[in-house]
Amino acid sequence: IGVGNLGRRLCQLLQRSSVVNSLNVRGIKLTIVGAVDSKGIWYNAAGLDLAEVVRVKEAGGSVGELGMIGGDALSLVNDNDVHCDIVLDASPVNYPTCEPGVSCVRSSLKRGWNVVCANKGPLISAYTELMDLARVHHVRLLFDGTVAGGLPAINLGQRDLACTHIRRIEAVPNLVSGFIFDRLAEGVTVEEAAKQAKEEGQLEGDGVWDLEGYDCAAKLAILANSVLNQPTRLEEIARVGVDGATPDIVAKSRAEGEKLRLVCCAVWNGERYELSVQLRSLKPSHPFGSLGPYNMGVLYESELFGTIVSTILEEDPIPSASSMLRDVLSIIRDDP
Repeated sequence: IGVGNLGRRLCQLLQRSSVVNSLNVRGIKLTIVGAVDSKGIWYNAAGLDLAEVVRVKEAGGSVGELGMIGGDALSLVNDNDVHCDIVLDASPVNYPTCEPGVSCVRSSLKRGWNVVCANKGPLISAYTELMDLARVHHVRLLFDGTVAGGLPAINLGQRDLACTHIRRIEAVPNLVSGFIFDRLAEGVTVEEAAKQAKEEGQLEGDGVWDLEGYDCAAKLAILANSVLNQPTRLEEIARVGVDGATPDIVAKSRAEGEKLRLVCCAVWNGERYELSVQLRSLKPSHPFGSLGPYNMGVLYESELFGTIVSTILEEDPIPSASSMLRDVLSIIRDDP
């Protein structure tokens, strides 16, 4: 579901000989039987020609040209003649309705299909409901790619720190804001920096989702729900956006050799986690103080393991698409 930057890259990944060989060694063969974008559907139970999918999308067309123009994702998911094992949702968030993602994931789980979600929408609007549905229907809903692209931020907290109390999370999970802050430090205006981000394919639509801190808040809500087990809605999180970086703040940060970043913060106060998206000027000594415009990072401070920091350099969407493949393999291998 969704064959944009992310879905198209996933199709490219599944054609790479190194990926195919790696799957073959593990006795795994993946067949994509359906694809849907905003203008059409292509479904073939025998499998799709992924090279054709990529060709059409790179030319600015629709997969409907290869199958059926018209129709939508929900109609595909609800079609009784359609069958699969795993649904991959790489469609846009579409906040605040978060549709059609929520309905597609809901219907998929009810049909007994596993779901891998790169779309944050279903998780920020119906996390508890969807996880309950997955349990009732004995399937899995995985979404490790929703927080920091290819960085396994959720897996690290959910799986590897499951035996300890997490005292604090800090994360820099949004590339667009980091890119813009670094351009501001170079003397570029916000408007010019946003234009550059659009030209590079980082900033999509009207930019509000990224520029006003909604993306960071959504990712923090997902971490709170899935890792910290604290029911949280995006609207409950105090947030700030790129516009919080006034010229004076930018000048002071640059003069002191620091980095401006939107930082997602979750801090245990003895009763619950205080959640916020903060504009921080990070010293070079901070774990995120050396992040560049294409870096993301997550920090976990826990009782048993102390402080763990993980970062990623993500110059294109391939690592994010790879995170969906990682979740697919977790489902096939039934990893915890």
